[in-house]
Amino acid sequence: MKVCAQRIPSRVLRILALCLAAITLTSTANAQLAVSSNDTKVVNVDGVNKVVENPPPDNVTIVDLGVSPPKIIGQLEAPGSVVGPPQSVAVAPDESLALVVASTKIDPSDPKKTVHDNRLSVIDLKATPPTVIGTVEVGASPTGVSFSPDGKLVLVANRGDGTVSILTVNGKTVTPTGTIQLGDAKSGPCHVAFLPDGKRALVTRDGDHRISVLAVNGAQVEDTKAYMVAGIRPYSISVSPKGDLAVLTNQGGGQGDTDIISVIDLKQNPPHIVESHSVGQIPEGVTFSPNGSYVAVMIQNGSNKPKTHPSYNDHSVVMVYRVEGGKLTLAAEAKVGGWGQGVVWSRDGKELYFLSPGGKMMAAAVRSVTKFEVGVPKPLFNANLARNMDAWFDVTRDGRFLIPVQTEPTVSVPITVVVNWQAELKK
Repeated sequence: MKVCAQRIPSRVLRILALCLAAITLTSTANAQLAVSSNDTKVVNVDGVNKVVENPPPDNVTIVDLGVSPPKIIGQLEAPGSVVGPPQSVAVAPDESLALVVASTKIDPSDPKKTVHDNRLSVIDLKATPPTVIGTVEVGASPTGVSFSPDGKLVLVANRGDGTVSILTVNGKTVTPTGTIQLGDAKSGPCHVAFLPDGKRALVTRDGDHRISVLAVNGAQVEDTKAYMVAGIRPYSISVSPKGDLAVLTNQGGGQGDTDIISVIDLKQNPPHIVESHSVGQIPEGVTFSPNGSYVAVMIQNGSNKPKTHPSYNDHSVVMVYRVEGGKLTLAAEAKVGGWGQGVVWSRDGKELYFLSPGGKMMAAAVRSVTKFEVGVPKPLFNANLARNMDAWFDVTRDGRFLIPVQTEPTVSVPITVVVNWQAELKK
């Protein structure tokens, strides 16, 4: 797939921010909202994370994308972190609440270091302006947070103490009700993904290389003791909307070796790993297409390493696999921007979004009538993202907007919000 850097005109609104940690997007009856958790503590300099001296407080920015021009409707202080998978922000299915977890904080005894945090902030998205209405303590170094499909349950993966926190949701009240210990304190739970029926959840554990299966019955969650072993350091995981398969990334040892993604057959009881694919250095994000027919995977490809490292590359790679008969077949791949974190499908599955080398947000039409084809990618806008930073992004449910998600810049950078980019793309 060839990347064409053809520039298109666009009208943009730039919103200055210190650093992005994670963004999740949602649509309400009156607005499309982008919720951004901004970690101001840590920057990355040539492959090395460094603590900022006297940083301002971490914060959350909420942008209404449903008006023209887009409007910031809330900026509030709330702890966040770039550490761990980018699923550190979750929005309730009814779009009433947002949850933001903080994995790290500055060490009170040594401001040049970070230590585990344990806070989950509850944000009322219906308030004017949106407001933090509560802070809940969970386990050490929470990374992944997910709502159940019905929005009544929340699970948080706590990477620092080997646990998963269980919380119930009643209206706007989020209450801790229990904790599940998965292995020892170093098991490293990273992300939790519910199955579409809400009766099971999968937890990746990068400390002991396992994927746990949890049983969910209302507010009761139990460790079934069933687990899978796929590869070294399982990390992100995506469940097919069909509920039959899950695909996870295994990040390996970080030495420049080829790492793998693995496929879980969810029809088996207990689920089993049924195949794995070599994909290159450090697969990071993985996501199913809306119809479950394809899986897109972002490979860091050594672009997160210092330039002097023998395995360094100046670009990441996105791979798209066809899902057929419970198996994956590589359909397409392309170079994208350095230190790639995510690749995102449009809500209708007709476009694929990613960062190109140089920091442009790209959109490519997807056609799959007789075979999988990706059209010539067209730039939507310059995202102004420095190389060597995390860059997760997503679109609103109606597919009208694209915005970066989870960035870790080396300097202060703007968020770019593009108005009416679909119309511009047709020109």
